[in-house]
Amino acid sequence: MASFASQTFLIIFTLFSPFFITINGGFSIQSIVTSTKRMEKMTHLHFYFHDTISGKHPTAMQIIKPHNRSAGGLFGITFMADDPLTEKPKSSSKLVGRAQGIYALASQHDVGLLMVMNFAFFEGTYNGSALSILGRNEIFHDVREMPVVGGTGIFRFARGYALAKTVWSNQKGDAI
Repeated sequence: MASFASQTFLIIFTLFSPFFITINGGFSIQSIVTSTKRMEKMTHLHFYFHDTISGKHPTAMQIIKPHNRSAGGLFGITFMADDPLTEKPKSSSKLVGRAQGIYALASQHDVGLLMVMNFAFFEGTYNGSALSILGRNEIFHDVREMPVVGGTGIFRFARGYALAKTVWSNQKGDAI
């Protein structure tokens, strides 16, 4: 059965502020924010999330199968993921990090996922840093928004949002 949890993440992380200066680089755009009290950065990241549940080398696998399917069909199915994050949609493009975490079908009425993910980066300035997302992902919507709830390294105390958009999927449940 195909996983409804497969999707591509086109992520834009934004730290809010009224003043900024843009600095360009790699797969990101940074803005230095000035304020009378503190300096903040606004960073936009754009990368591709490859979720593969089929084949010999899946990057996500089902870890919980509900006992009672009458509670909403797919409700309760849970996956653990360690998905590659790339600079371009092709899986052979430059690897910039890994999406590691859990997603589960948390709605009895539609296909709404609970996403608990860390985006761990190992490219350039972001090497060793991670962003954490915790939120609802309605995968059949064209664009989904989820909150950034924190981070580590250069993203310590991060706040903002992530936008996800599926660019490719198949019947097996794999997606970019």
